[in-house]
Amino acid sequence: MKENKLAELSMEFSIRIIELVKTLKEKRESIISNQIGRSGTSIGANIYEANYAHGKADFIAKLQISLKEANETGYWLELLFKTNYLMKEEFDKLEKLCTEIRVILIKSINTAKGNK
Repeated sequence: MKENKLAELSMEFSIRIIELVKTLKEKRESIISNQIGRSGTSIGANIYEANYAHGKADFIAKLQISLKEANETGYWLELLFKTNYLMKEEFDKLEKLCTEIRVILIKSINTAKGNK
């Protein structure tokens, strides 16, 4: 169940990130938009890859990559907010979703490692 929830949340987050990137490109912001576009959509891609992992170690590694990408995305979101490219309401929504994904990823990684 958690994996399905995680896949759904990461897809929703990727869609929101793509919409954000479109808005940033319209504002002619390209440095951060390129970075957040890559890291924000990579979260879900690695979660999907984890479902076809070649064993437990590969599964954990894919989830850990997703977690690293989620942490990076959180940084870009904060930077966009602090540079006034992202309004507080939108920042709060995206940050909340990103945090929810991180929490589930940490729990999933710990469960897979046997560290309940």
